[in-house]
Amino acid sequence: MDFSHSARTKEYLNRVKQFMKNEIEPIEHAYHTTMLEKHNGGNWTAWEIPPMIEELKTKARAQGLWNLFIPEEGYEGPGMSNVEYAPLAEEMGKSFIAPLIFNCNAPDSGNMEVLIKYGSEEQKKKWLTPLLEGKIRSAFCMTEPQVASSDATNMEATALLEGNEVVINGTKWWSTGIGHPECKIIIFMGLTHPEEAKYAQHSMVLVPVNTPGVKIVRMLPVFGDYDEPIGHGEVEFKNVRVPAANVILGPGRGFEIAQGRLGPGRIHHCMRCIGAAERALELMIKRGMERVAFGKPIINLGGNRERIADLRIAIDQARLLTLQAAWKIDIYGAMGAIMDVSAIKVIVPNVLQQVADEAIQMFGGMGLSHDVPLAAIFANAKVLRIADGPDAVHRGIVARYEVRKYQK
Repeated sequence: MDFSHSARTKEYLNRVKQFMKNEIEPIEHAYHTTMLEKHNGGNWTAWEIPPMIEELKTKARAQGLWNLFIPEEGYEGPGMSNVEYAPLAEEMGKSFIAPLIFNCNAPDSGNMEVLIKYGSEEQKKKWLTPLLEGKIRSAFCMTEPQVASSDATNMEATALLEGNEVVINGTKWWSTGIGHPECKIIIFMGLTHPEEAKYAQHSMVLVPVNTPGVKIVRMLPVFGDYDEPIGHGEVEFKNVRVPAANVILGPGRGFEIAQGRLGPGRIHHCMRCIGAAERALELMIKRGMERVAFGKPIINLGGNRERIADLRIAIDQARLLTLQAAWKIDIYGAMGAIMDVSAIKVIVPNVLQQVADEAIQMFGGMGLSHDVPLAAIFANAKVLRIADGPDAVHRGIVARYEVRKYQK
């Protein structure tokens, strides 16, 4: 394995860094202040996108810093491998708004990948093209409130074929992106063939948000924050009818699509986490050097230097493990890197949570406020220990593969 940056990665990484320094950093505080002042809370119908975001998206696209996550060529991006893109995702992870500005944000990135890999030409023309152009946003509806969604085969919401239509019923929640004013399309995963084998029962279906029977019930707060203007919502589907042509790839192939979608997506999440961890560590060290208590810089008190050393080691270990998983996906595909992807899904958000926690301690009360991003980073780390499968599930996958080595 060779994780040295390719010439293309070096070029794009430098350009991303410069754009973030010159364009994103100067407006980031104003953006978050604007969101706090609006304070629409769970009233997502009043959410708006600040003009500064659209202006920066236009600039980023004009500079070719657009759709960088897509490995295939021909989609306006450079067509990077997962290993090549990983350092760019890390850099973007230092800002909460950078992924959106570069059109590399979840869940849109994963939904675009689904359509690129599995969508029909008609589906691509109608939904992929405007997503690639950043003109619309999307949501992914999988998790359900009434079942243990850590086991995705528990899904009860249905997507039943009736002639030339799919009839959809059920309730989904934690549907990220559903509150965005430009969210126009949902990828819905539901039960189609309960009589089939466990992983051949479900389908993914494209559902326009304005389809009769689709109802956004509410936005769900995360540690009291509604993540305006993106949002994580509860959505009801009551006798929703869409054309059978809206089924992606084919009936009963939902888990096949999910596996192809989640592998690269978890690489992106983890590398962004590492970028956030680097930012938190930097803030922690600078705070420790600047503040004085008991006659000394606080970095020299209470074992803080040892903590910093441990965090540095943990971040670097997490990065190398993530790059290894990215390399395996590039070489063997998502199915060939299942254990590695599960391993990083456990370790990286845990490392991020640990770094954010120690940084908050260094800042004291300020660390809990909106004056620095540490509380938001901590919350995001905790969310990612649940989203896309909780730690316990992924530990189980790693253990299963490990035990297999010794079974006869």
